[in-house]
Amino acid sequence: MSNIPDPTTHPNQPVVYQIRLRGHLGSQWTDWFGGLAITLEEDGDTLLTGPVADQAALHGLLKKVRDLGIPLVSVSPVEPDPPTTPGSGQAGGSELKS
Repeated sequence: MSNIPDPTTHPNQPVVYQIRLRGHLGSQWTDWFGGLAITLEEDGDTLLTGPVADQAALHGLLKKVRDLGIPLVSVSPVEPDPPTTPGSGQAGGSELKS
């Protein structure tokens, strides 16, 4: 285990996680899981995806999964999308021409 911080994450920014559960949950569970996006997969699994403030919040979410008796398949941090920079082919507000 390394003590070198990951340069792609910022200490003040929450990490985005993807939590995979066995079985389908309805969208009414969004508030219960702190606003994480709920995606129903064709294989019967549910993905909970979204930012998690810190490890304590992640453990709180996992406790909710346990309390519901839903089988936990995996927990994975998701790589953030790279920021868009001028000249990258994405038009920013200052690059638009009238």
